[in-house]
Amino acid sequence: MWKPTNQPQTPGRPGEPERPTMSSPNPPPMASEPVAAPRPVATTTTADQATIGKSLVIKGEVTGSESLYIDGRVEGSISLAGNRVTIGRNGVVAANINAREIVVLGKVRGNLTASDRVDIRSDGSLTGDVVAARISIEDGAYFKGGIDIRKAGQPTQTKPNGEEKSMATPEPAVVAARA
Repeated sequence: MWKPTNQPQTPGRPGEPERPTMSSPNPPPMASEPVAAPRPVATTTTADQATIGKSLVIKGEVTGSESLYIDGRVEGSISLAGNRVTIGRNGVVAANINAREIVVLGKVRGNLTASDRVDIRSDGSLTGDVVAARISIEDGAYFKGGIDIRKAGQPTQTKPNGEEKSMATPEPAVVAARA
């Protein structure tokens, strides 16, 4: 009997186009897996967020260039200028925090400086001053301290006693000339 040589080895479904075989080290994605859409830059996923677990205690200075989720204990200072710092429900922080965005679900004792916003959720507790462009305090949250709302990008100046003071741009003086 005559047998063509260019047929696939396994029988295909009727109406299904034949796929060319390519030798690649990675297998092709399964049809049941969803195709990943391009990820927006502004969102934070667990892949680019560091986590301090419940049983960890850190004393000292925390710096870096990725977002941070704290569910343990941190004492000292936290400086993640362009990123988000989230203090989880189990988190206890005794530190000054400087970040783009700060979310408080646990307990914080220290001053918060955010270039964008500070959120204190209903279970959160903050004792300290806040400097931010926006702030949100949910019902049931505990807050004791001062709030300084600043426009994004507004420069700050440190007073000799260590306090920060916003540098407001001086209004031009109006000079009336008589003709």
